[in-house]
Amino acid sequence: MKRIGVLTGGGDAAGMNPAVRAVVRTAWSHGAEVIGIRQGWRGLAEGSFEKMTPGSVSGIIDKGGTILRTFRYPEFATPEGTEPVAKTLQKMKLDGLVVIGGDGSFRGATKLQKEFGLPCVGVPATIDNDIPGTDMSIGFDTALNIAIDAVDKIRDTATSHGRIFVIEVMGREYGLLAAQTAIASGAEEVLLPEIPYNLDEVCRRITAGYDRGKHHAIIIVAEGAGKASYVTFEIKERLQRDVRMAVLGHIQRGGSPTGYDRILASRLGNQAVELLVAGQSGVMVGVVANKYKTSPLEKKGRMPATAVLRDARLQELLA
Repeated sequence: MKRIGVLTGGGDAAGMNPAVRAVVRTAWSHGAEVIGIRQGWRGLAEGSFEKMTPGSVSGIIDKGGTILRTFRYPEFATPEGTEPVAKTLQKMKLDGLVVIGGDGSFRGATKLQKEFGLPCVGVPATIDNDIPGTDMSIGFDTALNIAIDAVDKIRDTATSHGRIFVIEVMGREYGLLAAQTAIASGAEEVLLPEIPYNLDEVCRRITAGYDRGKHHAIIIVAEGAGKASYVTFEIKERLQRDVRMAVLGHIQRGGSPTGYDRILASRLGNQAVELLVAGQSGVMVGVVANKYKTSPLEKKGRMPATAVLRDARLQELLA
């Protein structure tokens, strides 16, 4: 294994840079040259790449986003989009590739291995934490802490004015980020795509809270559970109270990665290279019960939605 590539794909996640750093430094410790592919899958098609050294990744462990940048490239699924990728691979002459991203990136890695025979190892990085085969994906802890901090700040205003706040968090169709934000921030309600909800019942519980002496209500809404604007309007109509909305959006993706994400990313980036050097490929490396675990890249997909709350009755954990 003399020449290893590294690519960050899909949505950015805090911790991608520490993962890239670990890949580069581990590869160099094995005497392997490292090629960084810029702009994700589009960069692979356009031939945008650079040689990376330990100096290239100095001082990036605390940086959010990805220094390699990332772009989605749906054309890779077509013959027309595959042809330029083949030409780039011929130029780079890689012996292996580390792909840092989510389910879409892993589908691309599987295609590279099948069609071009390029050994690939995946590193899970997504704020949704919806990739099976690892307890945590890179970026989830940072996104969770950003969301908690935002909710804590909004609660100050909500309490001061006696308001109800509907706060939308990211996570696509997977409600784990919203659920854990709600538990950790002491929210009164959380609406998730995995659990059917009744807004009349939500309003009943909010009213009961005010009757018990509460001075505010925080409702966390997962983006896959419905529009926060709709929930805000319906609750305001039912309760005839001052209801405000906040959509956290992409603020949850940025910022300096937490210590947990830096360590997780460093471990996974290191282990991905070790697997390639040992001759393994076609797998994703994760951490389960604090031990490394490999699982097939092919048909990786997303975590079943029903797994999000299998260990807890959520309503009992809310304030």
